[in-house]
Amino acid sequence: MVGWTFLLLLTAVLVVAIAGAARARRLTAPAGEKVHSRPIYHGLNVAVWTGIPAFVFLLLWLLGQNTVIHQLVLASFPGAELMTSAERSLLISEIRQTAQGSLFREPTPAIVAAADHLRSLQALAGQAMVAVAAALATVGAFLGFRAMRPTFRARHSVERSVTWFMMFSSLVAILTTLGIVLSLLYESWQFFRLVPPQEFLFGLRWEPQIALRADQVAGQGAFGAIPVLWGTAVVAACAMIVAVPVGILSAIYLTEYADERFRAVVKPMLEVLAGIPTVVYGFFAVLTVAPLVRTFGQFVGIDAAPNSALAAGGVMGVMLIPFVSSLSDDAFAAVPRAMRDGSFALGATKGETIRKVLLPAALPGIVGGILLALSRAIGETMIVVMAAGLIAKMTLNPFESVTTVTVQIVTLLIGDTEFDNPKTLAAFALGLLLFGITLGLNLIALRTVRKYREKY
Repeated sequence: MVGWTFLLLLTAVLVVAIAGAARARRLTAPAGEKVHSRPIYHGLNVAVWTGIPAFVFLLLWLLGQNTVIHQLVLASFPGAELMTSAERSLLISEIRQTAQGSLFREPTPAIVAAADHLRSLQALAGQAMVAVAAALATVGAFLGFRAMRPTFRARHSVERSVTWFMMFSSLVAILTTLGIVLSLLYESWQFFRLVPPQEFLFGLRWEPQIALRADQVAGQGAFGAIPVLWGTAVVAACAMIVAVPVGILSAIYLTEYADERFRAVVKPMLEVLAGIPTVVYGFFAVLTVAPLVRTFGQFVGIDAAPNSALAAGGVMGVMLIPFVSSLSDDAFAAVPRAMRDGSFALGATKGETIRKVLLPAALPGIVGGILLALSRAIGETMIVVMAAGLIAKMTLNPFESVTTVTVQIVTLLIGDTEFDNPKTLAAFALGLLLFGITLGLNLIALRTVRKYREKY
């Protein structure tokens, strides 16, 4: 019903916009005056009055509908007031599954009655939502048509609406980021209440497997993040060893040596690498690159693991080539032509001009691109989850299996997840640490790029 409601509302907005523009074309200004706005703005203004209040109502209604309905269902369920919050969550989940017909066992009569009550409340809420949204759209359309007159500043009204919408979008982005940071800080604080910060930040052993229930057998756990960060650094280093030289050299060739037809074909093909889903890279790393790395290690007499830092880092480096290449290409292209001509006028060859003029001049932009690619490598998840490994080791051998921060976050949140023990909460501490590292790298990169742009 929600989808149909949004579709009908969009149809109504389109209809009133066309009708409003058609009516505005028939407006005639009094003698000595002009029609202030074009008909299209009058139509858009009527559409704004029709759609925005109804859309805002629908969003607010959908945000609070389930909470209110669940509370009403629990209020009518016998004994619900004596349950804990976790028991209530399980109860309402069972009631919802029964109402949807997803039955894994025979429900009790009380659950069946609660499911019927839930369905009736949902049907009533859906009907009320449609009625109120239709009423708001009708009133808004009436007010929009009523405001239509030759001297009405419809264009200003539409522009104010667009400005408020952009401000709202910016506010949503800011609040979303703030919510992510606050949630990470809160859950990390819960973790550091159980594990000392110095043990997490400077510990050399990572073994988070502890018992979650009384019937489980596991160790006491160790939460030293240094081995995890070390594995992340090794994989990222392998990726950058592949991405940086290939990206910079390809940018130099496409900018300075390739003709326009070759560049027009190769550059889009190179940038297609950035659009390939990371899960595809992960499959490629597991099924193709990892066996090749192991075979090569055995050929040269090195014992290579099935999952290795070299396999994950090498494939990740291929994925990062467009980041380095595109930003380096932009940096080379932004160097003033006069610097090249001056170098040639002094008798320098093309290679000398590239080494002694273009590279130093474009270095801040290149460094910014490398740092952005590095932050992308550190935060990559799918490739390292599929190809890097799960064992935390402090080794410089790229043929061995290592683990990374993102791998451990995924591992810790799979299976039994009770958010009151160090094993699960460690994922949030790792997430906060990763957030801080990538944020720092992004800030350094943006500051470097800004300095470059100010220079030229």
